[in-house]
Amino acid sequence: MRCSAAGAAAALALPRIAGAQAYPSRPVRLIVGFPAGGQIDIIARLIAQWLSDRLGQQFFVDNRPGAASNIAAEAIVRAPADGHTLFLANGTNAVNATLFEKLSFDFVRDTAAVASINRIPVVLTVRLAFPAKTVSDLIAYARANPGKLNVATPPKGTAPYMAAELFKATVGLDITLIPYRGDAPAVTDLLGGQVPAAFGGISSWIEQVRAGKVRALAVASAERLEMLPEVPTIGDTLPGYEASGWCGIVAPKDTPVGRSSKIISRRKPRNGANSSGQPTSSRNDPTSHTFHKSGFANDHH
Repeated sequence: MRCSAAGAAAALALPRIAGAQAYPSRPVRLIVGFPAGGQIDIIARLIAQWLSDRLGQQFFVDNRPGAASNIAAEAIVRAPADGHTLFLANGTNAVNATLFEKLSFDFVRDTAAVASINRIPVVLTVRLAFPAKTVSDLIAYARANPGKLNVATPPKGTAPYMAAELFKATVGLDITLIPYRGDAPAVTDLLGGQVPAAFGGISSWIEQVRAGKVRALAVASAERLEMLPEVPTIGDTLPGYEASGWCGIVAPKDTPVGRSSKIISRRKPRNGANSSGQPTSSRNDPTSHTFHKSGFANDHH
């Protein structure tokens, strides 16, 4: 992934002219709820570098993996609301509100959205030695071997995990999902032969696919990806199937508006590319829709 992609992904992070001229006055921490090397971590590091270059202060990534990103979410909720601690949120944080009954915080109530970043594609991969060459082959294998196919995913609630659950439910397969702490350890285990298949974020898997170390059976998006044009969609085999994730920057709820607005631009490009190399726009970005619907975000259009 090129650094230019980070600039496109963070194009909405251009500083505004008005307000909070002294911000940031010291290094800014960008909390990530997953281990280093995974898709969210990769996006965070690209954004952090881009913001560091643009705003003249270091933005650094602080990985707080565990509890399906709830440890990191609680860290941002408890952080000082001065704009020097931010969080790269994703769909997991929305899903967690329904998965966990006794959280010590309300993510929507206790945070303020700063900027939507991108839509995150999901890919289904298998080991090269695994017999399946297509999604249909994988389905046939799972049906012939009920309960014996293990599929790696990031933690419960993440987009790849939910994509795997949707795949499992749509087809009615008896397969076992194995949630890892993040994409990176799942990649390691698939390459090492501990698991035969995985659903994961495209950023974590694309180099392995391009290097011929794993086989990409399909992507979960509605259309093929420009970066992997030869890889079909799951929907080609299962009409109507579609799954993807999103991510965006949030801050503690009482962060001064002038400080958060300095991180976002007046206008989000309609035909830019996100950090995964896909076109993005405020019209089709689910994060943008969610943030605007919540009344948190400034106007990106």
